[in-house]
Amino acid sequence: MKIAGKVEMEDLPRICPLLSRRTNPRYGEAQTRVVQVGRVRFGGEHPIVIAGPCAVESREQTLEVARAVKGSGADMLRGGAYKPRTSPHDFQGLGLEGLKFLREAANETGLPMVTEVMDPRLVEQVSEYADMLQIGSRNMQNYPLLIEAGRAGKPVLLKRGMAASLCEWLGAAEYIANEGNLEIVLCERGIKAYPSGEYSRYSLDLTVLAAARAETFLPVIVDPSHATGVAAMVEPASRAAIEFGSQGLIIEVASDRLDASTPRCDAAQAISPRTLRRIIHFIETRQEYFVEKVHAA
Repeated sequence: MKIAGKVEMEDLPRICPLLSRRTNPRYGEAQTRVVQVGRVRFGGEHPIVIAGPCAVESREQTLEVARAVKGSGADMLRGGAYKPRTSPHDFQGLGLEGLKFLREAANETGLPMVTEVMDPRLVEQVSEYADMLQIGSRNMQNYPLLIEAGRAGKPVLLKRGMAASLCEWLGAAEYIANEGNLEIVLCERGIKAYPSGEYSRYSLDLTVLAAARAETFLPVIVDPSHATGVAAMVEPASRAAIEFGSQGLIIEVASDRLDASTPRCDAAQAISPRTLRRIIHFIETRQEYFVEKVHAA
């Protein structure tokens, strides 16, 4: 029986002709397209670590955390100037002012910066400040936003929807590619399952990494912060993601000063710079293994 709208893996060459391995034989069975963001190369010989605050709350907080993640060895800075929240009464970010703080922090540290854009009307504004545009889980299938992001001329970090199949995720990426922009990095950030919220925020689907890399040549990274929602779980989840072949991590970090205020957004999942340093050290210890995997491809 044919079901309307049902998409299966064999449909991917038709749905995603620009991004499917099967319609782009030049990438072979395992080669990854390198996505360049400033001096950072996603899909290169080492995993990329993006780190920073969940939300930009002040200039002081943003600069402090940016300096800390730089000192820990991170490759890129993240931070939310516009924040999608479950309740309209929760802190929504500082908007344009937050973008300016992020740009200042990126310029000072020399780290390329990625931030989320939530509205097609804001793509141009966010693009003026960010080195990379992030499309969050809630907006993965916001097709007008995907089209505008594709037209912006910036690399795009596309997070998987919290209830999205692999086919839906890649279909969303195709909207960006269809605007002439193949500079796309996919990000697994956990999906909803029946125990979600019982002991972790979502279920981290590490098996999708191999499946995504088998079907597309785009780099794939992992967000262990949103996947777990628990700071103590972020480090082991990061290690597991690297072992599964993740080509990078995006992690939320907060100040470790005793007098620092608690973050106003997702405080329970923010790790300290010290923990971030341990994660990066682990990646460095696995570097030889990672390079072997890249060259084998």
